[in-house]
Amino acid sequence: MQTLLFALEVSINGFMTGILYALVALGFVLIFKASGVFNYAQGVMVLFAALTLVGLQQGIVPFEHLINNLLGTSIHGFGWNMPTLLALLLTLLSMLLLAWLVERLILKHLVNQNPVILFMATIGLAYFLEGFGDLMWGADVKKLDIGIPVGISDTVEQATHEWFGYGFFIDRLDITASIVAALLVIGLTIFSQFSKTGRALRAVADDHQAALSVGISLRRIWVIVWSIAGLVALIAGIFWGTKSGVQFSLSLVALKALPVLMLGGLTSIPGAIVGGLLIGVGEKLFDFMIGSMIGGATENWFAYVVALVFLLFRPQGLFGEKIIERV
Repeated sequence: MQTLLFALEVSINGFMTGILYALVALGFVLIFKASGVFNYAQGVMVLFAALTLVGLQQGIVPFEHLINNLLGTSIHGFGWNMPTLLALLLTLLSMLLLAWLVERLILKHLVNQNPVILFMATIGLAYFLEGFGDLMWGADVKKLDIGIPVGISDTVEQATHEWFGYGFFIDRLDITASIVAALLVIGLTIFSQFSKTGRALRAVADDHQAALSVGISLRRIWVIVWSIAGLVALIAGIFWGTKSGVQFSLSLVALKALPVLMLGGLTSIPGAIVGGLLIGVGEKLFDFMIGSMIGGATENWFAYVVALVFLLFRPQGLFGEKIIERV
């Protein structure tokens, strides 16, 4: 019985971790649905959003290391901390500005280009943003705290102890992330399926030239979708940054989002959530039941093996659209 309860606790924690994976995967899905572009830079956008938020919050002077080296000054912050709400608002505005700049400087020059060219452009954007964020806010590890409760949930621990005689360790941060992710998915699904702009997003993804011919502004649509992806990146950056600190390894969380996309499908918003949950729960349970038998550390590769199997037998994922080409 104790083993079964422990497995249940592991599954719930995997469920919560899967939600965090899905938050990153959502950014990939949004941009792919609207433009047919796989945005390699989404993970770095999560990092950049978190860096900007914590930099503003802690009163860090942008480019202070560069300014000090060039001018011989000794600037070390403004000497004040910005209110969290204001920092969040300014960070969101920064992500909207980034979306406008991406469209203005990159995407507008690549209309109707081969998807591989657009993909390569996002790789360049990823490395630029990573270096720019380092230069702007510094490369040291930063603690992000915007008031989200963290640590074990005493309510869950007490309730499960009363029910099962065994208290479950569930992080309050993960509970908050699950609620936010659920609301975000509901909102994005409604927006995508029922709004005029959402229908325009799907039209652009199907055919750039056809969308232009019926009066849809491709540039406007791209700014909108990259802005939404920036908002999702900010939310993911808040939770991942709070959980593990704001550091440059944060951008690597996008690698774990790739198997999520393979399972859920590149074109499905609900699929991103389902894929995240399957990966999160699957890797925790597999490590719990099998990991000790084969040397452990299975969480590092389990998700990618599952993704490989899906690519072989169902490449469009569980909820993705099956592409049929007539010849």
